[in-house]
Amino acid sequence: MKNFITIDDLPNWEDTLASMQELKANPTAYSHIGQGKTIGLIFFNPSLRTRLSTQKAARLLGFEVMVMNFSNEAWAIEYEDGTSMEGIRSEHVREAAQVMSQYCDMIAIRAFASLTDKSADEAEIVLRKFAAFASIPVINMESATAHPLQALADALTLTELQLPKRPKVVLTWAPHPKALPHAVPNSFVRMMGQMDADFCIANPEGYDLNPEITAGVEIIHDQEAALAGADIVYAKNWCSYSDYGKIIRKDKAWMLTPEKMKRTQNAKFMHCLPIRRNVVVADGVLDHPNSMVIEQANNRTFSAMSILKLLSENG
Repeated sequence: MKNFITIDDLPNWEDTLASMQELKANPTAYSHIGQGKTIGLIFFNPSLRTRLSTQKAARLLGFEVMVMNFSNEAWAIEYEDGTSMEGIRSEHVREAAQVMSQYCDMIAIRAFASLTDKSADEAEIVLRKFAAFASIPVINMESATAHPLQALADALTLTELQLPKRPKVVLTWAPHPKALPHAVPNSFVRMMGQMDADFCIANPEGYDLNPEITAGVEIIHDQEAALAGADIVYAKNWCSYSDYGKIIRKDKAWMLTPEKMKRTQNAKFMHCLPIRRNVVVADGVLDHPNSMVIEQANNRTFSAMSILKLLSENG
């Protein structure tokens, strides 16, 4: 594995799960791996869990960490070839990626979707261009269409729960005042493809995700029907895919409430955070003992550690 852009890049799913479990049990066991090495964390967008957990993961493995916020600390980067750079973009990705490769042994990048140009977002221009011109591994800390480190943390959380054989897992859309990208739900769907579970997606009409990603997954447009008998409920908002980037409903009818959770099999609740209380989910769900959101955030450290370790061992 040269780069980690999506979970499809992983050479072995079971080995990755085992690695996360081992690292969580003994976080300092591999503190020598990163000694004498540097990782650069490049942020084009805000972060809390991703930034802190990846820094912690790197330091537990012995890496030096450099952090740069490109939104206000760097030259604007051009990604197109052959363009005349007479506008606001002062640095080309060709030089930027090569320069970073001299200073770092790995770079991890966070760059959100524009939600205005579906083709450009799906091309993953920022991640793919850096990967093309860098001579070091590139790690996805959330891109336009994927958040694989979150998906790995979610997988670790699921494996730690006392669940019945082949549990019912529901990914449910929930309302939000802003248009949000598809990165988290896309990666959760891909991750669930590796798990032995009865998995379905609940979302209103007009909010179906990319059909190439959800192929073979049951999609239900009735939230309460989907929740019936669920063992895991993962709530997340995303904007329309067919009417790309748009919010086509704002009512709270799909907000997850304690009353709706009563339809489940005493389900555990999951969400990637941050979360808007009493918009996406009611306080009574988020503060319930079955809420796993804090442990999911904790597991972000070990998902990042597993990828840094794997890339380091690959040379």
